Amino acid sequence: MRGAVLHASPGELVVENLTVDKPDPNEVLINTTYAGLCHSDLHFMDGHWPVAAPTVMGHESAGVVAAVGEDVTYVKPGDHVITCVSMWCGVCSKCLDGKPYMCLNADSMRSGRPSPSLQLDDGRSCIAFAGLGSFAEELLVHERAVVKIRDDMPLDRAALIGCGVTTGLGAVMRTAAVPAGSSVVVIGCGGIGLSAVQGARIVGATPIIAVDVAASKLEAARRLGATHTVDASQSDPVAAVHEITAGGADYSFEAIGLTATVEQSWAMLGAGGTATIIGMLPMTSQVTIPGGEIILSEKKLQGSLMGSNRFRLDMPKFIDLYLDGRLKLDEMVSATIGIDEVNDGYAAMKAGETLRSVVAF
Repeated sequence: MRGAVLHASPGELVVENLTVDKPDPNEVLINTTYAGLCHSDLHFMDGHWPVAAPTVMGHESAGVVAAVGEDVTYVKPGDHVITCVSMWCGVCSKCLDGKPYMCLNADSMRSGRPSPSLQLDDGRSCIAFAGLGSFAEELLVHERAVVKIRDDMPLDRAALIGCGVTTGLGAVMRTAAVPAGSSVVVIGCGGIGLSAVQGARIVGATPIIAVDVAASKLEAARRLGATHTVDASQSDPVAAVHEITAGGADYSFEAIGLTATVEQSWAMLGAGGTATIIGMLPMTSQVTIPGGEIILSEKKLQGSLMGSNRFRLDMPKFIDLYLDGRLKLDEMVSATIGIDEVNDGYAAMKAGETLRSVVAF
């Protein structure tokens, strides 16, 4: 099979031939149909977060089950599935506390098999990024990394739900649990930010303010549910949000991963507001907020890990929302590309030219 391999970080991906093992007892072999280009991979490809090499990158995908290990009962060959990085054991304290996305044993499921699952043509072993390695024609994953979905869901749209959509919707619906009628601001209108905008629309928030520096992304935000947009390159976004909300937002969501925008997300809040950080800040970054406001205004700053998801419950519901017309995914796909164009796709993402590109296998 062919896959896109990262040999050094920072660096670009190299498309080359690999071989994949047969499934172990608890594994599922998937024929990949589509994989989304998520900005999170760039943090590793650009060297901002550590990653071993060589690694098949990618973590947002959908496909069809080709084979299963002898102990797998959840799926069978021919089933349509979405993959997810939020693997869960079901027995640790976090899983039993209803937080499987924070599973304490997830790493053992990603790398616990007795031998490497992927090999390069020269015989070297290769890692599957996040236990998935979605930029490959076949995926060999733990059964707890997949969710079975209905056959009438288009797989190119389903791939988006594997990370970006679940992260954005989940941040609004699960992490922050935004009530209807609340004021919401979303900073950053890429795939995750636009999903957060949609989550705010679906739960009945108002106003919904989208902040970005790209006119095309602000226009997309308006199409997907934003009632107001703020071009941060033309005006002070904090002042603009305070003016629109008459004193500050109830909820803010930072979907970029920059110290400055995290601090802005805090400053945009009104008394009692909650700032939820979705973007991946560099590992060594530090955030500064006024200490007095923590007590005097009872504002809150929190993170959101993959939208606090319970993906085997959430993703089928998100699919129902799409097929019912309430969740818009068609409008989020800017381009469908081949695996040989994956570096071009990431270059376009860096340039702010796309919302979401999807690799078709």
